[in-house]
Amino acid sequence: MEICEIVRDLREKKGLTQEQLAERLMVTRQAVSRWENGETQPNTDTLKLLSREFNVSINTLLGSPRQLVCQCCGMPLNEDGMISREPDGSFNEDYCMWCYADGKFAYESKDALLDFLMGHMPNPDGLADDARRAQYDGYLSQLGHWR
Repeated sequence: MEICEIVRDLREKKGLTQEQLAERLMVTRQAVSRWENGETQPNTDTLKLLSREFNVSINTLLGSPRQLVCQCCGMPLNEDGMISREPDGSFNEDYCMWCYADGKFAYESKDALLDFLMGHMPNPDGLADDARRAQYDGYLSQLGHWR
């Protein structure tokens, strides 16, 4: 779906007119109309307001153009419900809800996360613990949070 269709669908599902949405976002009704007709797109600040208004991530508003991955643990963030939130309720699309919540990280260090993974992840190939830990460490080291 295109952003124009997504904004229209979300607005209609919430039972809002273009005028009502415009008032909530402090823009003109014409701006909302142009978004919904595909003539223009909301700017970055307005996308943040739309995200909050409709309780969806910016990635969802844009039609999910990129595959989000938690930059702490590497989990794919396929649904908005998995994405972390800031203390003000806005989405933080860099992390999953288990690694980052209420402005705080769950793991104080990469070693703490590695310890968690070692205790909770299956080992179907029967790898030795040091080999598994090295494998996890190699993957985590590629993520933005641990670089």
